Amino acid sequence: MINVLIVDDHAVVRAGLRLLLDTGPGLTTVGEAADGLEAVRQSHALRPDVVLMDLHLPGMDGVAATERIVTELRDTKVLALSTFDLEEHVVAALRAGASGFLPKDVSPEELIDGIRIVHRGEATVAPRLLAGLIGRFVRPARPGRVALPPELDGLSERERQVLELIARGLSNQEIAGETGLAVSTVKNRVSDLFAKLGLRDRAQAVIVAYEAGLVTPGDQHR
Repeated sequence: MINVLIVDDHAVVRAGLRLLLDTGPGLTTVGEAADGLEAVRQSHALRPDVVLMDLHLPGMDGVAATERIVTELRDTKVLALSTFDLEEHVVAALRAGASGFLPKDVSPEELIDGIRIVHRGEATVAPRLLAGLIGRFVRPARPGRVALPPELDGLSERERQVLELIARGLSNQEIAGETGLAVSTVKNRVSDLFAKLGLRDRAQAVIVAYEAGLVTPGDQHR
């Protein structure tokens, strides 16, 4: 069971997140906080596995609260959330020690997956945001490159299309709308694709697609 502390200054948002998490298998909400200082206090008292942290809070903001929590409680992970998914907010949250960053408009499925990923000690960033960040740190494809790397050369045309759409930041439902496939079929295609390429999550898919030249930072979904 993954114990989650919800931090948001809007009571209705906290109530919605609690309902979502408490109905998800293997997740439970152990507490709530409406500001950064209370988040730190509750984290010390409850020792949650994951803190779901809104960045824009009254008093101590989510970035400062994140830095304190991860410094003072080594076993607690922070997954940052924000309505404003600007690149500087992502960088600030990650520099403060957050294990991931997701915009608040992600699907329930993506949010739950994100919680599980950071609980495992891994990192997650929404693909549509990651594409903008990796331009600074990941080697792009060489200009004029045509041949795909061996691990992508064996993909079918449909698998390559799904990989490109994932890397552009589309959700499974959006990929279904783009391709005409059922959402359940898309889920299976994504799982098969990750297994074939040895990918852990959608963030890794963005990096692979970017390095192969299938997408560029300007291709992300808006």
